[in-house]
Formats: sequence, C-alpha cells, structure tokens
Amino acid sequence: MPAELPIQQKLSIKQARRLALAAQGFNGRQRPATIKASHVTQLIERLGVLQIDSVNALVRSHYLPLYSRLGNYPQKLLDDAAWSQGRQRKLFEYWGHEASLLPVDLYPLMRWRMQHAAQGEGIYQQLASFGREQQPTIARVLQAVRDQGALGAGSLSTRQERAGPWWDWSAEKLALEWLFAAGEVTVAGRRGFERLYDLPERVLPDAIIQHPELDEGQAQRGLLLHAVGALGVGTEKDIRDYFRQDPAPARAGLAALVEEGRINVVQVQGWKQTAYALPELSVPRKVATSALLSPFDSLIWERARTERLFDFHYRLEIYTPAHKRVYGYYVLPFLYNERIAARIDLRAERAAGRLAVHAVHEEQPGLDEEGMHALALNLRQLANWLGLPDVLINCQRASAARLREAFVASGFDHL
Repeated sequence: MPAELPIQQKLSIKQARRLALAAQGFNGRQRPATIKASHVTQLIERLGVLQIDSVNALVRSHYLPLYSRLGNYPQKLLDDAAWSQGRQRKLFEYWGHEASLLPVDLYPLMRWRMQHAAQGEGIYQQLASFGREQQPTIARVLQAVRDQGALGAGSLSTRQERAGPWWDWSAEKLALEWLFAAGEVTVAGRRGFERLYDLPERVLPDAIIQHPELDEGQAQRGLLLHAVGALGVGTEKDIRDYFRQDPAPARAGLAALVEEGRINVVQVQGWKQTAYALPELSVPRKVATSALLSPFDSLIWERARTERLFDFHYRLEIYTPAHKRVYGYYVLPFLYNERIAARIDLRAERAAGRLAVHAVHEEQPGLDEEGMHALALNLRQLANWLGLPDVLINCQRASAARLREAFVASGFDHL
C-alpha cells in the first residue's frame, strides 16, 4: 500500500479494541433469553468464518465462538446450518481460515481458490503432487460419488495395508481431499467427525451454484471487504490473514477498495503499520462483557494483532511436550471488560461428568473480585452448556484459591 495515502481517521488503542470487539459480536448487550437459528446464522454471517479443528479436549472448536458470544445455545442449531439434509443449508465447508465453516453467500468468492487448487496452487505439496500423478484414481472416486451420493473415505478404500505418510490417508481419501480443494465435491455431512462428500449441486442452494462467475480480483476484494468488517480495524496482514489471502493480491485489493471509498486508511495509537476500517465507524463507549474464548476464535487467531490490541502474548501448547508447557494443553483466554485478563487450562472429563480446571493464570494487573466472580460464573455456565454437572478446580495456584472462594461466594458447587 503506498505510504503517501492520507490518514482518514485516527483511533486510540481503546477505540480500536472496542471497535474490534463490537465487530466480532461482543457488544456487551444482554443475550437473548432463547437462542434461535436466526441468531446463529446472523452471527456467522457477521464473522464470515468458523475455524474447524479436530481437538476435542473441551468441545470441537467451531462450537465455541458462538457460545462465547451467544451463551447457552443448542449445538444442533449449528449442525443444522452446516450439515442439514436438503439444500436450504446456510453454511459450507472449505479452506477459509484453515478448515472452516463459511456462510453459503461466500461460496462464489471462493471459486478462484478452488480453480487454483485444481492447478496444484495454494494447497499442500503432497496433495498437489497427488493431483498431478493420480488423475485415474481421482476420476474413479469422483464417479463413485456421482453414482452413490454422499460418501466417506472409509467406504471407498480398497487398500490392504497402511499407506504411510499424510496421517495414513488412503489413496481414496487423498482423492476426495483433492476434489474437495478443487471444488468438485463438497461436504454434505459428517459421520462423527468424518467428512461425507457429495457433488456441490446436490448439497448447496441452486442460487449459489448458479451464481455468475466472479473474476479473481473481484472475489478477492469481496473477501477483503468482509474481513475488514469482521475485524473492525486491522493492518494489511491482519486483513489478508482472515481468509488466508496472499500478500500481492491483498495489497492490490486494499488499494482498490480505498480508491473506491469502500474502506478508509486509519492510524491506531501505538501501531507501526497502516490500518484499515470501514468508513461508517461506530465505536462503542464501552464493551462490558466477559467470555471464555476458543484458542481458534477469530478475535485472537492472528497472534500479532492480539498482542497489539490486548497486550496479550498467546501461543498454542497442544503440540508442546507436557514438561515444556507454560500454561497448559488446552488454554482458553478469558475476556473481561475489554481485557484478556486470564487464561484457563480446561478439559471436559465426560466420563466423570465434570469440567476440569487444570490451571488458572491471571494476566497483569490481575482480576479484581468482580472479575473473579465473572470467571466463576463463566465456568459454571460453560459446564452447564456442555452437560457436565460438576466443576473440578484442579490447580494449586493462588489464582485458583481465589476462584474457589468466588465459587463459594456465588453459591456454586465445585470439587
């Protein structure tokens, strides 16, 4: 982006933080007493993407961002929006920000990525090689999907022994993943966590399938514009990371959007990089809310932006050896009144019927009494949502002792 572009607005770091929280669906308002399907779809349309991850230490990650914003919603509402039978579904699976659920209206904006994938671009090298070398297998698998309908890889595999690398994927699974990346199949549903693949025209609404083709530049600008709206304010890297767009087309797209007056150039206090926001900025006076956040929540997944916005350094330790972990295996940041005020290592111990709190770490300057009570309430409500009767505070830190006191003062049972 040319450095000479004039700054159109200046934001303090508090304003940027509030703008980001509001854009991400944290508005501090009272949550609806009854969560309806429309609440779920409207929120996902605002966010644009829910990241999917296989780790199930607490709950599958795509369910958590909605819970953080809506509270006690039925998970079936998300399942129906994403994988309902019939072609009235609201979401589709694709590579948005990693493996993701996205609103169906964004499907036309992803076709260029599918076309690139079919040419072996923008996908894992091993998958690209498979696409070049195994077209007969791919054609056979695609024909099986045409003939038989929604299929999982397990029902197609003919191998008699382990395949080796790539998570021990069979040739049929690789073929399905290549077809999925290329847009030749889409996810019709899931059996457990296993994807079931079918033809897009048998899964998605007719209006989406028949949508006129967009040129790549138009589609990329559409994704950038959606990302700016979902982030509230962000640098070029923040914005292109939202849908994992490449630097060169993102810079060109942002320049075009600025020239068209669809986004503004803004300066955020303390940020070295130029930032961008929608012209019609509405910064809340405050965002009084508290929530436990998924490690894969779109508010915090760009870690450098999280540090700039919240002065919060966050890294996943799932794949770190246990003896080298600093905070824990599955750590949820705790958002409290515009700060990320703590991080909590949690596990759903389903067989024992309890939510286990394995570590409580406060961030400077710590949680006041009201904040600790808010954390206790969030943990009790999370356990209720997960159908877990008990909360086990399995931590010997001073912060955990304060949390136990907050549980008692709030009248909540704990183990």
